[in-house]
Formats: sequence, C-alpha cells, structure tokens
Amino acid sequence: MDKRIYLVDITYGLVGNSPEIRMFGVDEDGGKVVVLDRGFRPYFYVIPEEGFEEQVAKVAGRMQGVVKTEVVDRRMFGKPIKAVKVTVTVPDKVRELRDRVKSIQHVKDVLEADIRFYIRYMIDNDVRPGWLMFSNLKPADVKMGGVSSVYVTEEPPKSLSIEVMPKLSYMALDIEVYNPRGTPDPRRDPVIVIALASHKGDVKLLILDKYRGERDMFNEFNAIVDEWDPDVIFGYNSNKFDMPYLVNRANAINTKLQLSKYGTPPEQSVYGHWSIIGRAHIDLYNFVEDMTDVKRKSLDYVAEYFGIMKRSERVNIPGHRIYQYWDDEGKRDLLVKYARDDVVSTLELGRRLLPYAMQLASVSGLPLDQVGPASVGARVEWMIMHEAYKMGELAPNRVERPYETYKGAIVLEPKPGVHRNIAVIDFSSMYPNIMLRYNISPDTLITNGAEGDYYTAPEVGFRFRKSPRGLYTVLLQELIEARREAKSEMGKYPEGSPEWVLLNERQRALKVMANAMYGYCGWLGARWYIKEVAESVTAWGRHLLKTAINMAKERGLSVIYGDTDSLFVTYNKDKVDELVGEINKMGFEVKIDKIYSKLIFTESKKRYIGLTVDGDIDIVGFEAVRGDWSELARSVQERVAELVLRSSVDEAVKYVRSVIDDLRNYRFTLDDVIIWKTLDKDVDEYKALQPHVIVAKRLIEKGYMIGKGDTVGFVIVKDGGDKLTQKAYPYIFVDDVKKIDVDYYIEKQVVPAALRILEVFGVNEATLLGKTGRSILDYFG
Repeated sequence: MDKRIYLVDITYGLVGNSPEIRMFGVDEDGGKVVVLDRGFRPYFYVIPEEGFEEQVAKVAGRMQGVVKTEVVDRRMFGKPIKAVKVTVTVPDKVRELRDRVKSIQHVKDVLEADIRFYIRYMIDNDVRPGWLMFSNLKPADVKMGGVSSVYVTEEPPKSLSIEVMPKLSYMALDIEVYNPRGTPDPRRDPVIVIALASHKGDVKLLILDKYRGERDMFNEFNAIVDEWDPDVIFGYNSNKFDMPYLVNRANAINTKLQLSKYGTPPEQSVYGHWSIIGRAHIDLYNFVEDMTDVKRKSLDYVAEYFGIMKRSERVNIPGHRIYQYWDDEGKRDLLVKYARDDVVSTLELGRRLLPYAMQLASVSGLPLDQVGPASVGARVEWMIMHEAYKMGELAPNRVERPYETYKGAIVLEPKPGVHRNIAVIDFSSMYPNIMLRYNISPDTLITNGAEGDYYTAPEVGFRFRKSPRGLYTVLLQELIEARREAKSEMGKYPEGSPEWVLLNERQRALKVMANAMYGYCGWLGARWYIKEVAESVTAWGRHLLKTAINMAKERGLSVIYGDTDSLFVTYNKDKVDELVGEINKMGFEVKIDKIYSKLIFTESKKRYIGLTVDGDIDIVGFEAVRGDWSELARSVQERVAELVLRSSVDEAVKYVRSVIDDLRNYRFTLDDVIIWKTLDKDVDEYKALQPHVIVAKRLIEKGYMIGKGDTVGFVIVKDGGDKLTQKAYPYIFVDDVKKIDVDYYIEKQVVPAALRILEVFGVNEATLLGKTGRSILDYFG
C-alpha cells in the first residue's frame, strides 16, 4: 500500500532488542496514523590514525552491542578521510560504546555520537517534517490510542514538495493559577482555571470551584484531550509555564496527566521543549520572540498586533492580580472571561502561525514541535547536517571554545538631531550573497599554500577556493533557488488562499534560514565554527558598505548613518535611484527600504526614532530599555517618541510634566510602578545585594518559596533607609500608593526615560522638573 502522510511527530521505542522509529501523522483524509520502521540502527563514526582503519574496525567489531563495523570514505572540512562506521544494537548503546571505542589504540576521535536516534533517521533518509510518501506499507498487529491505522514500512519514506495544508485537528490551552505570593509554586498553589479551545470552535472552561477538587478537574481535562484528539496543541509561553506547571501540579496532588497518544504526561525534551508523544505541542511565544516588529510580547498585545482581538475589547488582568479576582466572588466571572479571551487568542494566533512553523520545520529538518524553542543556531545546524550527509561530510563534535572577538560590521557614528526626507538603502541578504559570491565555507578555506584559483578577503587576507562549491554555498544556493521557486509558484494561486499562504510562509522560512547562515558562521557553539570564515564575511561586508558610501557621496548625497547592510542618505529621487542601479550592477541587490519624513538620532549608535512618509512610527534601540524600569517609564518613553515625531518637543515636555504632576499627587496605580526582575541564580549565590535580591530575601523570610528563575515584583517606598536596596519592597507588602517614593520614580525612572529622546533637543532634567523659567522654544533659537 502506498500512502501520503503528513508527519506530525517522530519518536522511537524498543521492540525486544530492536529500535523502532515511530512516525505519527495524518493522511490526506485527516485520518490519524502511525508508521513503524524497524529497519534502521543507530551508529557513529570513529576516526583512526591513518593506516589503522581495519585494525580499529576489527577491535570495535568484537565489542558487545556492536552489530557491525565498516571502513568508509568520508570528508572532513572538504578533505577526504577514512572513517570506521560502528553500527550498534540500540540507541542507549551509542554513548556507552562511544566511550569504550575512544580507548582503542590508534583512535583519534569519535564523531556524530551525539545525534539523537530519530534525528539520525531523518538526516540519513532526508525525512523532513511535511508530506511524506510511504511505499509498500503493511498493516501492523499493534494498537495505539488515538490512532486509526498502524502500519509497518520496510523502506524509509520520501519527502514531498507539495504545498497542501494537511487536515490537522488542533486545540489551544491556557491555565490560570492561584498566586497570592507572586510567583506560583506547583507544590502549593492550585490550578484554578484550565481553558481549552478547539479548531471546531468549541471552548471549554474548567473552573476549580465547579469540581470536588483539582483531581476531578484534571480528569476532565484528560478526557477532553482524549475526545478532541488534537494533532497539535498550542500554548503561549507553555514551555516555560503551562506544561511544567500542569505536570508538577499533577504530581503534587497525586494524579496523572494523560495527554499523549500513549496516555502519558508531557516530558521535557531538548531546547526546554515539553514533548507530548504523538502530538505536536507548539509554544507560539517561541515564534513571537523572533519577531522584531512585535515590540510587546504579552499575549494581549500580540493578539492585537495580528488583528485577532483588540485590547480594548477583552478583559485584561495583571498576572500578579489573578488571585485577587479568584478570592473576590464578584470578580471571578471576569477572571473566567479573561481566561476565555486568552485561550481564544492563543487558538487564533496558532491558526496564523502554524503555516510558518510547518515551513520552518521543513526547511530546518527539525520536528514541528522542536523548531520553535530551538535557537537560530540549532535550526541552521540541523539544516547543514542534512546537506553535509548528502555531501559525505562528517559533522565535527561540539566543543567549548573560549570567547573571542573579531572585527564586525561597519556602524557609522550617527549625526545627532532632527533630519528630514531621509531614504534607507538596504542590501538584500548582504552576508548570504557575499558568502555565495566568494564561495566562503569552512571546507573552501585554504589553510596551506595557494592551490588553484581563489578569492582573497579584503583587510584580513584569508583565501577561499573558487571551486568546487563549499558546504555552505551549496546549501545557500539551494535555499535561494527554492525561495525563487516558491515565489514563482505563489503567482498561480489567489492571494490569501491556503496554497498561497503556505507558499508565502515557505519563502519566508527560506529567507530567514538563508539570512541566519552568517550568524551561524560566528556562533562559537557551532560544530563548523572557524573564525576565519566569519571574519572574512564581515571584511567583505565592510568593503562593500564603504564602496556604497563613497558612491553616495560622489553623487552629492549626504550619508546620515550606516549600519551593517543599510545606508541612511538624504533623499533625492533621481540620485538615489542612480545609486541603487549602480550597486545592483556590482552584483548585489539593494532597494529603498523606507523613506522617513522625519528622523531623530541620538548620539548613540543603533538608536533612533522616525516617522515614515506613510505615517508609521519606528522606534529602534529604545525598546531595549533597562530591565529595572517600571511599566510607567516604558510608557513615558513610547509616548514621548510619538509626540516628538507627530506633534512637537513642547508637547512632549508638557506630557512628561503632567506625568510628574500625577506622581506627586499620587494619581497612579501600584501596577504602574512595579519593577519586575528575574533571579538568574539562587538568592544565596548573589554576592552583590541588588534590590530584587533583597526583595526575594524579604519574601523568603515571610515563608514564600523563591528561587532561581522566579520573577519578583517590587516597588520603591519612602521609608526603610537611605539606600535603594533598603527601600525595595515586594509589591504585595504595599497596600497604599502614598507609601511609594515618588521622587525615585520621577528622578530615576520617568525623567531618564524621557531624556533618552529629549536630550537631543537640548532638554535637560531641570526643564522637565519645571526648575527653569525658560520656555522650551528658547532651545531652538
């Protein structure tokens, strides 16, 4: 039987003393299936000293647990090498035998022993998350819960490049937890609401006071998951909160969480991900984290950004106030509505982001549930691993490297002040195009004498062979061609159709992964890290940007700022168009990215605010404010930026003064001035007593359980002492805003936040505090 199946989850198990790859998915009709492959064995490579390959193979072959050994031809950084492939019985034997084989005489190294078994299967057979074609399937005499059909295959599937959305069933999950002590503890604090929503429109709100106890609520939760049988479970920050909390709370109350196809609880897997066997658990926050355009990452802001639900139309409750709404029966319905809004927002956000997650998984080769929490470097590395296997290139082991620096991109000193009519000229995928053009790859770097034709990097002088193509450049070319094909294919479908959406997300995923290739070059944790490769890319980048700057000046364009792959120049349409055309003739694609009608630079690099000709506001570099700022300080800075760009400096000053006046007259809420900080180690490990550490100690003294990873919220009060640490108190200990040290918030929060923008205009602290009789207009002559 031949069958097309969309891969949702992949894992393995043991049948006797044989490993079994288990591929969960849906067929073309949406039927839930699992395919078992019992024909693949784990293995690793041994690198012997030259001439001792057969001897090492014989010694290793006699070890218990080894199925066979064979001498094979491979490459290492582009150079031919002989290796011994050691195939073993079961995955757990790899680690044990790796260490034993290392002790064999004449063994130099052991490679690829750290690749997880099911990932090894995917790499060797080029199996990628997406549609797979299975041939000669046979029904298996095995039954699994939540699966309509179980098959056995004797040959690996083939990945298909069809862009058809599978008929996946999915649901969203969100929980609310009782938290009178701030950060809740699953050993103590109950789950009070479990909110669930399915793709069919069903919403279930499990509320603790409707049950005899938490166990009954958890049992119904299990029953709903079993009934809905989702292929995908969406959460928002669920890897860090919802899933671990549910698992640990279930353990605390001595009950079972049965969410997987096997009826087992979620288990923590790689990259901090919580895996649910047979289903793809997707934490949407992992994808939103990568979106630089989304400034505020909380679910309510993200839902509004995507047009899912306006903040003004939903219930908003500060997380630290959840318990108060539960304790007050008059407010409990609002808490339930809040939970409903959250889970519906999560479901709709999942619907929007799922196509991108699917394509990113397909391009990287990582399973659908792992690609989100994996770092960008890990995504790129697994993509490279697939390509390396096809080229016969062995993957180096990961090693710990000391921190080292190299000269990076050009970042020009900005011209502080207000600029008008500025164009931003952007190099499209500058670094990937440099790597392609000059064949920059670890396996093309010339380390000995010159051999054949080569490119020489400016400034640093490193040389790279012109041919054959290297590992990185072969992969980059494939990514670029695949993106071109996807964009061409999009033209065959109406915009917004399911096919068009999938193809659009595919071209986006291909672009993201291609652009991430340079970052991988400079990542110290990369298997293929070679400093000379990263240095050469940036050297060519600096050379290219300097060339573009000179070309701009030759045309009479004033260069206001430059950063890595973009130039800010005065906008003269004819001259800018001519500049763009000339650079394109050099073989590098550039375009006008934005035109600002008003642009304001501070003296700091990478920090500016601008108003585009389309009326949009860009705030760059300011959103990364200090972690010890309150929500009030953040809001002030955003509002000041908007007023300076859309109205006037005078209006911005008036606004800041009004905020200061509100503070002095206690017209604010406690939530406005709470400062949130996370403990990155246990309290007793801190040597310097920072305010949030003192706050944590005060909480511990009152019986609260606080430790590494917990976020503490505190406010600065009038009484307590002269030092800031003495005045920092947990917000839950403060019941009146009149206890707040408003002078601290004015002088150390509001004024500094505003001045980061306003000081460009000559505004100083005295002006904001009303300590000068001069008008703001005096600053402009």
